[in-house]
Amino acid sequence: MGLSSWGNYPKIINEAFFFNQIGRLKSFIEDTDEIIPYGNGRSYGDSALNKKIICIKPQNYFLDFDEDNGILHLQAGALLSDILDVFVPRGWFLKITPGTKLITVGGAIASDVHGKNHHIEGCFSECVIMLNLMLPSGEIVKCSKSENLELFRATCGGMGLTGVILDAKISLKKINSKYIDQTTIKTKDLKETFEAFEEYKDKPYSVAWIDCLAKGDKLGKCLLMVGDFSTDGILEYKAKRKLNIPFNFPSFALNTLSVTIFNKFYYGKIRNKISKQKIDLDTFFYPLDSINNWNRIYGKNGFTQYQFILPEHKSFVGLQEILKTISLSGKGSFLAVLKLYGKGNENFLSFPIKGYSLALDFKIEKGLFELLDKIDKIVIKNNGRIYLAKDVRVSKKVFEQGYPKIDKFRALREKYKMNKKFNSVQSMRVGI
Repeated sequence: MGLSSWGNYPKIINEAFFFNQIGRLKSFIEDTDEIIPYGNGRSYGDSALNKKIICIKPQNYFLDFDEDNGILHLQAGALLSDILDVFVPRGWFLKITPGTKLITVGGAIASDVHGKNHHIEGCFSECVIMLNLMLPSGEIVKCSKSENLELFRATCGGMGLTGVILDAKISLKKINSKYIDQTTIKTKDLKETFEAFEEYKDKPYSVAWIDCLAKGDKLGKCLLMVGDFSTDGILEYKAKRKLNIPFNFPSFALNTLSVTIFNKFYYGKIRNKISKQKIDLDTFFYPLDSINNWNRIYGKNGFTQYQFILPEHKSFVGLQEILKTISLSGKGSFLAVLKLYGKGNENFLSFPIKGYSLALDFKIEKGLFELLDKIDKIVIKNNGRIYLAKDVRVSKKVFEQGYPKIDKFRALREKYKMNKKFNSVQSMRVGI
């Protein structure tokens, strides 16, 4: 079968290419059409899938570290977890991190990932000093905000469609603890949820779990978690022992009843309106990484994560309509994550805009795509967009309406003949 995405959908037969020398990579690219770089397989959909794949993960060496300025030079196959293992004990952390540390640096750049501090720090590209990119011609070019800017803006968020990211320099953040001082705010409806985000918007990190099956006057109730690094000087950091899901759950295990029970339990475990605790950074930033193969809970047919963002002035009304639509469908997601975002950047295909996003995990089942088509219409009506790193089924028409710089991206792809060489199942579906 070959390599798959984290969502285990779609299932594609592919051939993987590994390389240990730049010359071999260049020759492979010159001799092969329709290829796409592949990191650690943590993108949810088909953005890193094709019949032929270039495996980047083995290229994972640290090349240099500037201790005075916190600038790390490393190969694109290094995992974010590799960085944390080495540098948290030395008092450094990632400036921007998504909800998993098990992605490659190249994948983080290609998806221009964001995290719980986008409203403060922006996307991953904000910490990228420079990157080296191999073009379809085999030429290696240095890209940054001061050199080959157009290629930099296309590559950050470009889903691997501009070439192969070989290595990068990224800036890290100084910390003085492996712990987070977390405050949890329990809200009773969507209005309270938005008020809580507004009240705590100056906190460096924020994220909310939202009950997407709640109805009526409880629609939009959530647990908002905000926090910042502690200052206790404790930096000993070791990987925790993990639980493991050894097999695919039966498809019927996740249903309206089981999700309702989980949501009731999860929401009910917080008894006070506001509660405070100190938790380790893995628990705060990467809760699902503590479970190996957690994607198997969705069954052998796989799942998709649907993540959209709405501009700030339309977020409340749009989310209200979308949550009602999901609740009525009965296809709830117990992994429903609401986040606040700051201003978008100038990259051609980066996802964030100033507003709110909601990420929802759905098992692949009959009627799901029809539901998502309905939500697409609400997203577009409210001037929102879909996140390509999570997507597996959005149409070309819906995609284009959300990304006004798509023509610039297409023109650059044509200019460098990237469209003749680097393609994914996703890129062919949405026409990029």
